[in-house]
Amino acid sequence: MTLPKQTQGRESLRMLKRSMAYFMRYKTRVALAVLGMVVVAPCAAASAWLVKKTVDDVLIHKDVQALKFVTLGIVVLMTAKGIFRFMQNYYMNTAGLLAINDLRNDLYAKVVYLPMDYFNESQVGMLMSRVLNDVGLIRGSLPSIVMLTRESFSVIGLAFYVFYLDWKLAFWGTIVLPLALYPFVYYSRRMRKLGRRTQGHVADVSVRVQEGLSGIKVIKGFAKESKEVAHFQDENTKLIGSSVKQIQASEQSSRVMETLGSFAAGLVIWYGGSRVIAGDLTTGALLSFLTALAMLYDPIKRINAANIDIQMALTGAERVFEIMDTSEALAERGGSVELRGPFQQIAFQNVVFTYNGANRPALCGIDLLVKAGERIAIVGSSGSGKTTLANMVPRFFDPQEGRILLNGQPLADYTLGSLRRSMGLVSQEAFLFNTSVRENIAYGAGIGYTQEEVEAAAKAAYAHDFIMELPEGYDTVVGERGVKLSGGQKQRLTIARAIMLNPPLLILDEATSALDTESERIVQLALENLMQERTSLVIAHRLSTILTADLIVVMADGRIVDQGKHSKLLERCEIYRTLYEMQFGAN
Repeated sequence: MTLPKQTQGRESLRMLKRSMAYFMRYKTRVALAVLGMVVVAPCAAASAWLVKKTVDDVLIHKDVQALKFVTLGIVVLMTAKGIFRFMQNYYMNTAGLLAINDLRNDLYAKVVYLPMDYFNESQVGMLMSRVLNDVGLIRGSLPSIVMLTRESFSVIGLAFYVFYLDWKLAFWGTIVLPLALYPFVYYSRRMRKLGRRTQGHVADVSVRVQEGLSGIKVIKGFAKESKEVAHFQDENTKLIGSSVKQIQASEQSSRVMETLGSFAAGLVIWYGGSRVIAGDLTTGALLSFLTALAMLYDPIKRINAANIDIQMALTGAERVFEIMDTSEALAERGGSVELRGPFQQIAFQNVVFTYNGANRPALCGIDLLVKAGERIAIVGSSGSGKTTLANMVPRFFDPQEGRILLNGQPLADYTLGSLRRSMGLVSQEAFLFNTSVRENIAYGAGIGYTQEEVEAAAKAAYAHDFIMELPEGYDTVVGERGVKLSGGQKQRLTIARAIMLNPPLLILDEATSALDTESERIVQLALENLMQERTSLVIAHRLSTILTADLIVVMADGRIVDQGKHSKLLERCEIYRTLYEMQFGAN
């Protein structure tokens, strides 16, 4: 839906003000930049006046005093212009860098606090493009506004000078200026439209790169490198095509301005030359006028260029503030109660949850009670709702109907920090950060942890021995997502991370399903250490790991169809018996 032009203008002004608020945090730098602009702006008119003095007084009248004055004037003028232009550019650009640093920090902080369902709907590459590329575009907004303001003052000063010098010549020199208004407005809108399209293609390319590099093993495993290269080339071609149109529009805008300037210069030379020949105008005055006119159209072209930069900055601002403002991207909110004291129980009461766009509930009428010290196993076929149920406990998702009580109080009443710190999560995907083994193990711990505590957690997770065999031991950097380690090693480090946190409640989401038999055996031993004297909610793919659970919950189609001990479920639950027979080959 296209907004009316008046509404678009108000929205652009609003975004510009919001962008400027980040620059205004650095008022001193901005003020020094503006001071530099104020000094530089009239230098163009002063240069044109010095041309007149040089031709008329020095070259024609041979005035020695005028020669000294003009020489000194040029040195002083150029020196002052250089110093204050440096001041303007340096302070404005550094203010821009600092402002963008703040904006990027705010945007990233917004993104990481968004709920999990937002990430289910959004592509990681798109979010990366917003944080990196779109924020970067905004950097040029204030410098461009300052340039636009400075050049506007230059235009005003030069216009005043040319009319003061000779109003008739000035009339012919500026008669085409109103014609410049139409291309100025037209190309502003076009550059804004093309900017949106280009940034969309930048995001698409980022998505393609992120997916390709994250899924490189799958790509190579299916020998689909050529297919992925073709997909990337297709997205990149769209980006280049859009960028070419931007360059075309930008260059067309500049050339239109130059053409209008050439018409003005032609009219001035024709009319002014006639008056010089007739003796009504001095050669110095005409040259000074032509210099001022050339200087007049140069800032007009720079105003046009600054306007294009501003339009691109507004394009980036649109996409950045879209995430920061959208009602669909509200940060997670916790309650005000700090979760303290021992874990007593967690109760699911008629919980219902449906993912966005799904045609049936992922959870439907879930009633479950987990008491302190119990080991509860959840089993069922793929898509039965096991992981969704587990994700409800740390409030990655909230029920749309029903409620979940922890120690008799709704989960939403607790602060998110205290709630999640009371739980240890070990999932099928053993995610590690691209940092040292030590830092990965201590990720959930406070800042005062010791090496002895890290090693104790690693030993309990059966990880210490292989860690010591790594090139730098606990200081070894594991690579992105722990790529330098095997699956079993990565999983043992995530278990050590959970042990280091020492939570009263554990959530194990198919923690051994992706491992080979030997790795599973070691990891299972580590998990047994982890679950000692703790309440555990175990999502199990392999039934061999949960046969001794205090309670086994069987799920199908988002519902709990039965719950009980292993032996009882074998007798009365057909779904459980089928799962058991599939895995153990029973008749």
